[in-house]
Amino acid sequence: MRILNGERLTSHGNARGRQAVLEILEAGLQAADAYDAVRKLVRVEGDRLIIGYAPFEPQDSPVRGEEVYDLSGPGRVYLFGAGKGVIRVALALEDVLGDRLAGGQIIDKKGAAAADLAALTRVEVTLGAHPAPDEDCARGCRWMLEWMSGLRAEDLVFTIGASGFSSLLTLPAPGVSLEDVARTTYALQIERGVPTGDLSPVRNHLDLMKGGRIAAHIHPARAIHLLAKDPESYEHWIYENYWVHTFPDRSTYADAIDVLHKWDAWEDAPQSVRAHLLRADPAYETVKPERYLELSHRIFGLMPGQQGPWPAAKAKAAALGYRPVNLAMRLDTEARYAGQTVATVAKTIERAGTPFEAPVALLTAGELLVTVGRETGIGGRNQEYALAAALQIAGSERIVVGAVDTDGTDGPGAQYVAGAEQIPTLAGGLVDGATVQEARERGVDLREALKRHDATPALLALESGILATQSTGLQDLGVLLVMEKDGK
Repeated sequence: MRILNGERLTSHGNARGRQAVLEILEAGLQAADAYDAVRKLVRVEGDRLIIGYAPFEPQDSPVRGEEVYDLSGPGRVYLFGAGKGVIRVALALEDVLGDRLAGGQIIDKKGAAAADLAALTRVEVTLGAHPAPDEDCARGCRWMLEWMSGLRAEDLVFTIGASGFSSLLTLPAPGVSLEDVARTTYALQIERGVPTGDLSPVRNHLDLMKGGRIAAHIHPARAIHLLAKDPESYEHWIYENYWVHTFPDRSTYADAIDVLHKWDAWEDAPQSVRAHLLRADPAYETVKPERYLELSHRIFGLMPGQQGPWPAAKAKAAALGYRPVNLAMRLDTEARYAGQTVATVAKTIERAGTPFEAPVALLTAGELLVTVGRETGIGGRNQEYALAAALQIAGSERIVVGAVDTDGTDGPGAQYVAGAEQIPTLAGGLVDGATVQEARERGVDLREALKRHDATPALLALESGILATQSTGLQDLGVLLVMEKDGK
């Protein structure tokens, strides 16, 4: 089980509805684990390493079918990568290859399961900070470069990229300090709520590892690039990509400067950041498609849409007797507004039986935003989504709402609040029609918690904060359950 505190979460309020929502969320979280996907893609038969699984190939990949690598030859096999949950990929490759895996270096998010860390014997792991990088991220990158410096043409390299790639894979360019990169990231992502699409050009152009540079560092070895996402389109990853750092980058220095101006952050950016971007040194430009296509590579996406968290959640909802409906699959707005809106839809179903009839499970997905400004609360986007929904469904006996980040860690948690180290990072929140009354009885002000972006303490006080194990992240998963009038 990935959800660790299910018994406490279902000990109050609408217990039956809470149990159903937790089972649906659990199914989605389980489907976000990349371990089994790797075992489908990679196998060993004698001295033959066989790589290939059609559902993981981009739809327009120029190379298709299985690829065979001779393990009896002089070449070696390595693994490099970064992102939340990449330990699970490393475990799968170690289990398949055993001592045929020569080694490697990965960077995962701090808080990874101790059991997974202990199980790895061939691949070195560095745990770094997210969403703003720390020195451990840079240290992991330097060790990765040491490994890569000795690669040969006969070697085979697996890379893995997952959600959190851009923070965990950080090695600042000369003249830019790690502190300045972290400060810039915090100002954009946390204070201003800048989405990944805008944030990436800035981070890419302050770094020595991002923007396709891993692929360049691996050369002349053969690279098998694994992505813990939908395989999508090969043309998309080559010509439209900005955040998967094993693929080429479409953005430029000018794009990075435009982003800082767009979000009114240019004057607040550290001087070293502005100087580096204005200098626009071609030596530190990201890898573009024409260069990337000269490198020996193959791309696989380990999480096809038809096999990911949302199909799994839909299947579980149906098995429990609820009609599953994909209400919104690309939510990218402020979390509290999303929670209010979707909860209003659930209330309409409850009262009027439209646009869907109960029993129904409404599913949402995407990457919600939280713009905290100068507030210093502890929380995350799925927690705010849940709290905002709780305020809308107060008094309902039939609506239950749960939301999680599929990587198991919703928001930065307590890392930016001095003295709060013992407060756990939640995966999300679970609320129902009784939550507001429970908050009143326990002296918890939900509106103030939302205002101060301090959702975690509120949810913990109400035994409504979801704790889960870390894994690969496939954005957010929300479930709004509207039960039948008899409570089913």
